[in-house]
Amino acid sequence: MYEYEYSDPSGLAAFGVGYIIIMLVVAAFFIACYWKIFTKAGQPGWASIIPFYNLYIMLMIVGRPAWWIILFLIPCVNIVVMILFYLDLARVFGKSTGFGVGLILLSFIFIPILAFGDAEYVG
Repeated sequence: MYEYEYSDPSGLAAFGVGYIIIMLVVAAFFIACYWKIFTKAGQPGWASIIPFYNLYIMLMIVGRPAWWIILFLIPCVNIVVMILFYLDLARVFGKSTGFGVGLILLSFIFIPILAFGDAEYVG
């Protein structure tokens, strides 16, 4: 009545392994980007890979108080705080508000530009 066809799941496993490898490469690239941003701002690069400490250092880089970490943990408020954070990040590296909007909307493009471009930390 019903016929079931056996399919080899190795293709799906290969896709999963490939996906994991691509995600690890992307993660390593963004770690390098944030490492470079930290060093441009005069902070140790290794601080970019420590959870919560990297947020604390980024807040110090953009000139915001440390208690803003709490605001990042509140749903909906964190969206507004992140927008302000990215606008401040563009400002402290001498970039325009338009670049800050680029950081907000297309951060996967503008973070590498900020890291490896000619932007200098002006504080």
